[in-house]
Amino acid sequence: MKLERTRDPAGPIVKGIGPAGFRTDDGTFPALLMTVDSVALWSPPPLADLVPDDLAPLVAARPEFILLGTGSDLSRPPRALVAWLEERGIGIEPMDSRAAARAWGVLRGEGRQIAAALYPLA
Repeated sequence: MKLERTRDPAGPIVKGIGPAGFRTDDGTFPALLMTVDSVALWSPPPLADLVPDDLAPLVAARPEFILLGTGSDLSRPPRALVAWLEERGIGIEPMDSRAAARAWGVLRGEGRQIAAALYPLA
């Protein structure tokens, strides 16, 4: 049986991951922020210092939840950030950045209203 994709999800998709970062239609980014409508270069702070202002463009999009790609390995975001997002009805799903990029494609294919912040792999 041959499986075929019937439609591409709307908005940006990570099409490749390499030494230079995440490849999208808009270019290659070492770290990025994505909403269902846009992709932007991101200069993230160390994960332990991540605060709501660092995710402001994502929060403004009012996603169901944010995929947080924490780099090469899974790490937990600051508890204060998680609590702040939850108070606003926005979940956060931390995972390594490769897994977050793959999850983005799957979830957007389902039409989910999500956002993503992907830390560099190195």
